[in-house]
Amino acid sequence: MDFGAVMQELETLGKERTKKIYCSNGAKEPVFGVATGAMKPMRKAIKTNQALAEKLYATGNYDAMYFAGVIAEPNTMTEADYDRWIEQAYFYMLSDYVVAVTLAEADIAQQVADKWIASGEELKMSAGYSCYCWLLGNRKDEEFSQSKLANMLEVVKGTIHTAPERAKSAMNNFVTTVGVSYKPLHDEALATAKEIGIVEMKKDDKKSSFLNALQSIEKEVEKGRIGFKRKHVRC
Repeated sequence: MDFGAVMQELETLGKERTKKIYCSNGAKEPVFGVATGAMKPMRKAIKTNQALAEKLYATGNYDAMYFAGVIAEPNTMTEADYDRWIEQAYFYMLSDYVVAVTLAEADIAQQVADKWIASGEELKMSAGYSCYCWLLGNRKDEEFSQSKLANMLEVVKGTIHTAPERAKSAMNNFVTTVGVSYKPLHDEALATAKEIGIVEMKKDDKKSSFLNALQSIEKEVEKGRIGFKRKHVRC
């Protein structure tokens, strides 16, 4: 499938109801409203194609940008490529579920995520912490520095309540993911979650969300899911 065929198929697969959901979460026109599951046949046919992914991502169409992440070749992308993608990610569904997910399959994932977290910019921070969530939920524990992750927990503990709003969510998820998927720091993540308590995430024109990492970790403990790792990051 070439660029034109993919765009035509995405438009055909679009549903108004799905489009409304995406737009309510921050997506802007152009949007077709394609359910992610409906993209699987195209993903199976194309597999990976970085050149096509770049064309799709450059459209600014939410569905095309999402599918770009599905067919991208993470290890062919440079740090500059990821920086370009995150700059074009205008809301969290792109930063956290397209760019961060794609980055999580690249060898340079941690160094890029670290840079974004240190930037202080809302969606870059959100993508950086989200990338660590995808990494921790997929890669072996020995691929991470325990001291580095422990320091990150300390940073989150001291800054989460004053962080940019979307970053709060990703930071809260980071604490939860360390507590669930990284066994060496389970106890430390649990203690961090207790100290943090409930985090209020304010939303424009919507009611605030209240985040509770402690509750999330405890639920996974009850289900016997500590140490959980997923086989794949991308669908």
